[in-house]
Amino acid sequence: MLNSGIDRFENMLPKRFYGLRAGLLIHPASINKKLVHTKNILLKSKKVRITALFGPQHGIFGNTQDNMIEWEGFVDKNTKIPVYSLYGKTRKPNTGMLKDIEVFIIDLQDVGARYYTFIWTMALCMEACEKVGIPLIVLDRVNPIGGHLVEGPVLKPEFTSFVGLHPLPVRHGMTIGELALYFKDKFYPKLDLTVIPLKGWRRTQWFDQTGLPWVMPSPNMPTLDTATVYPGMCLLEGTILSEGRGTTRPFEIFGAPFIEPEKLVRRLKDFNLKGVIFRPLYFTPTFNKFSGELCGGAQIHVIDREKFKPFKTAVAILLAICELYPEVKLWRQPPYEYEFEKLPFDILAGSDRLRMDIERGMPLKEMENWWKKEVLDFKKVRSRYLLYE
Repeated sequence: MLNSGIDRFENMLPKRFYGLRAGLLIHPASINKKLVHTKNILLKSKKVRITALFGPQHGIFGNTQDNMIEWEGFVDKNTKIPVYSLYGKTRKPNTGMLKDIEVFIIDLQDVGARYYTFIWTMALCMEACEKVGIPLIVLDRVNPIGGHLVEGPVLKPEFTSFVGLHPLPVRHGMTIGELALYFKDKFYPKLDLTVIPLKGWRRTQWFDQTGLPWVMPSPNMPTLDTATVYPGMCLLEGTILSEGRGTTRPFEIFGAPFIEPEKLVRRLKDFNLKGVIFRPLYFTPTFNKFSGELCGGAQIHVIDREKFKPFKTAVAILLAICELYPEVKLWRQPPYEYEFEKLPFDILAGSDRLRMDIERGMPLKEMENWWKKEVLDFKKVRSRYLLYE
């Protein structure tokens, strides 16, 4: 049976942390294999004393539905412990939040894509703890879309934002604990970091092969199917197209009022993408882009997830729409995720190169060749931090 970091906390916590006052960063998917929440486990633990709680984007309860909806801290009714927001007035813990803390514990479920902000909340907590000399513990969790598949461009430093603070490919194939080791080594070398690793996970395992229960890590990540397409389809957040928010299949469904579904799907078939079938459809989002408007588009049906390339697939979709509807101004304007100048699409893609290639109508294969080279270079760096076979 696979055990997450929280399942191993009691037995694996180093003795030097026993009895310390702890801050805890969590969200709804911070659960053990029996669906007991990490907050409740650690409040009962005699190993540490929780004195502050922290929550990332979407809130500690996962209740803020959309991007860029901030939430403010409060006092937990039952325990009287302060709950601090890291997606409001600040995204990094300040000295006031850390004043009663002797160790900082993080238990967040990531989904394996660079744009998913929880790993950057972790990075900012690492930076804050390094500055004030507080040790930090990461309770590791599986990468739900596998730890063996890596795809997409590597972030360029001049395009850093809250959807990418450090160089990573879009689909990084690392666990949150492995990412913490990478961030410490390259960016926070003085941080006192401990990773409590997984037990029984193989890199080739997807979430549904682990026996662990799925809990939505954020409101628009309802299923593993969503996470499978997300490393590509989140790019649509940087466009005027609907990425399916406001439907029951976000990121699997996409479109806009001007799109003719059958025409689009015929063009997408020409790309001969592996592991995927596009089904034409109409939909009406209940919120977000085109709320209440009839949209044409398609649903992505992944039929072979090992061969499916989510990032390549999303780029093919954008190429097809640019070709079929050249009069449409595709790129969304800032602000987006605390970036007020650069185009949202560029910070998601990690540079402006992809957008310019799409605008030029560059062949998909040529584009894939340059990001494949970036992945190969990053894999040499990544290999130093991998914890699992």
